[in-house]
Amino acid sequence: MTKRLLLALLTCASLLALAPAAGAVELTKLGSTPAQGEAQAEIAAYDPATEQAFVTNAEDNTLDIYDFSDPTALGDPVAIDLSPYGAGPNSVDVSKDGLVAVAVEADPITAAGSVEIFDTDGNHLRSFPAGSLPDMLTFAEHDRYLLVANEGEALSSDDDPQGSVTVIKLNKKLSKSTVRTTGLAGVPRVGEYRIACPGTPFAQDAEPEYISEGGFGTALVTLQETNAVGVLDIERGRFVLVRGLGYKDHGKARNALDPSDDDGGININPWDGLEGMYQPDAIASYTWFGLPYYVTANEGDARERDGCEEEDRVGDVGLDPAAFPNAEELEDDAALGRLNVSTTTGDPDGDGDLDRIFSFGARSFSILGPLGGLLWDSGSQLERIAAAEEPERFNFSNEEPGELDERSDSKGPEPEGIDVGTVGFRTYAFVASERQGGIYAYRLQGPAASFEDYLNARPEDLGPEGVRFVSRSDSPTGRAMLLVTNEISGTVTAIDVAP
Repeated sequence: MTKRLLLALLTCASLLALAPAAGAVELTKLGSTPAQGEAQAEIAAYDPATEQAFVTNAEDNTLDIYDFSDPTALGDPVAIDLSPYGAGPNSVDVSKDGLVAVAVEADPITAAGSVEIFDTDGNHLRSFPAGSLPDMLTFAEHDRYLLVANEGEALSSDDDPQGSVTVIKLNKKLSKSTVRTTGLAGVPRVGEYRIACPGTPFAQDAEPEYISEGGFGTALVTLQETNAVGVLDIERGRFVLVRGLGYKDHGKARNALDPSDDDGGININPWDGLEGMYQPDAIASYTWFGLPYYVTANEGDARERDGCEEEDRVGDVGLDPAAFPNAEELEDDAALGRLNVSTTTGDPDGDGDLDRIFSFGARSFSILGPLGGLLWDSGSQLERIAAAEEPERFNFSNEEPGELDERSDSKGPEPEGIDVGTVGFRTYAFVASERQGGIYAYRLQGPAASFEDYLNARPEDLGPEGVRFVSRSDSPTGRAMLLVTNEISGTVTAIDVAP
């Protein structure tokens, strides 16, 4: 053993010896804002200096400001009208200096949107141009940059803009800030990805969904429908790599799922021949021994536009008998017959039946490496945990009253929001399940994770869309907290995170 290797091992052992004894976090609901209605609370950002939460309200086209100084007694918001700037907000973030950035889409959504900058009192300061359908934004590099994921969603094959990312290099004098929007044309691609609409160039088919800053001047961008992520060079404002995430083998026991809403209840089993597309939505990052890692919520999404509608049920499309000798058995409604799958990716020869079965989303969250490589996946855990914690709500929809097993044929619990944070010297991932409504807490240790707690705030809070971690030092309670925005109920939920 070399001296260098021995020194490294001794250093690691010393660091581990300093780590606290194992223990779980506990999630407890503190309170919710008054119910506003569907699409009136989608994404939230928190400003510790003013103890305010800034929440996007797409239904009313407003930025709603809530007083969170006491999360147990939350009142109505102050609304900032966004109609002078565009057709509706999709994302919000707050810098340490009190700049509030809002991503606003245009009408139609294929036109160029904008980023609007406010102070924490709601005064408008500046507008910046963005790409088509700015869907998410985040401050990066110690607030020197603002990164915007422009989804570029299509209305039809004739009105399908390219997805892009806008990089705004901020100056203290906002008027001197620079703006660069970059797409995916010509970017090297590796791994297994897909074209959702066959015949469409990748740069046009890819739709940037979410961004998280990592390390070494890079960020990772989820390209949900194409089952890939893009590596972004922040300073140069361009993509350097696209990495396909491959497919999840649901024939393995660790990747089991319940694929039917017509099988009499909870039946989580492996299914040979069924493959899941990870298709991550939200992404967040953390550091372990100096290396950046990313966690993704693998929600899944189908392409739906004029001329390209790929979602259908296995039983309605039918399976190729040569590829699936047991096709008749699999097409039964209690088996895979009710499962929603891709007809474009699953039918490469275009003969009208499925040669491979690709379901949307992986019903999981994953850990990716610095350049987007898949390192770990939660397998069937989210579905199994939900079944154990609240079997009476298993795979509910996000509306009330729910129905047992209702979403098993379509993405199951549907993990959508994710964030990371440190509690008691440990790093955790918090995953929001959009449909059933549960919030999962997982401890992160390098490229692996272990489950610790689960909380569901139904029926008051429905359809968690986003989750935002607030550290103990920033929290008004003096303890770590989550802000969960619930799209269906229009509420923002404060959750205590106690070690």
